[in-house]
Amino acid sequence: MRLARSLSVSLALFACAVVALLAGVALALRPLPAYAASAATLQVAITKFAFDPKEITVAPGTKVVWTNRDDTPHSVAANDKSFASKGLDTDDAYEHTFTSEGDFGYICTVHPFMTGVVHVRK
Repeated sequence: MRLARSLSVSLALFACAVVALLAGVALALRPLPAYAASAATLQVAITKFAFDPKEITVAPGTKVVWTNRDDTPHSVAANDKSFASKGLDTDDAYEHTFTSEGDFGYICTVHPFMTGVVHVRK
């Protein structure tokens, strides 16, 4: 009788261990949530001596690409000096990834009346 009882308890423990193992395997094999492979990119055109759009709001991690569509050289430079392009000829582009929140005003150093703002918000 003791042997049967001991065997019954052993089988019950073994069954629990198998169930726990299978549950762990099922959890390990479940699909993981999908995450974006890369951050967003936003385009700003430099055209007709203006930034288009003049103001944008983006999330941290967003890359902004400015492309000169004018026949005249332009540049992109942050008022706080956190980023600056070289002179951009027609169809040249400059990119900057915004990692922290804030308001980032910028100008064309060649034509300081050309201004824009990138608002970075979560």
